[in-house]
Amino acid sequence: MNGPDGLERLWTPHRMAYVRGEEGEADRPAHVDPRPSCPFCRITRDPATSTDDELVVVRGETAYVVLNLYPYNPGHLMVLPYRHVADYLDLDDAETEEVTALTKAALRTIREVSQPHAFNVGLNLGGAAGGSLSGHLHQHVVPRWSGDANFMTVIGGTKTLPQLLGETRDLLSAAWR
Repeated sequence: MNGPDGLERLWTPHRMAYVRGEEGEADRPAHVDPRPSCPFCRITRDPATSTDDELVVVRGETAYVVLNLYPYNPGHLMVLPYRHVADYLDLDDAETEEVTALTKAALRTIREVSQPHAFNVGLNLGGAAGGSLSGHLHQHVVPRWSGDANFMTVIGGTKTLPQLLGETRDLLSAAWR
């Protein structure tokens, strides 16, 4: 049932523990995966010691580029430091420089491969800003095309993606300079 403001509400009181920050390592059962809980920290500089890296496009010295597992559009990727930091101000100079350089290279590469009409580039600093993985800073690079938010997305609540993630990764990796 919609409220007087026209919005439907879904009550999820069990989420208050998350909102308050009460869930943590101590709350996890002993049989939980021993890998780092942060999916970004599972990716390392060395592919031989890295896990969950099938979507990595390119690795740098202090930062890397990975496709978003839940992309808004084909080619939606993220640029992030290896080091687990939450705030842009926590990056050191080398990390800041490499995140910037990789972002510029991502824009050039996606333009070459996919010819998008525009881009959204940005950071969500903190959970309240929309960052679902806000503990590990990551910058989104999202290619956009006129009409990419069509009736399927707007009315059906469904995003259609014309390319598999592995294919997108292969195209971008091959074109990366």
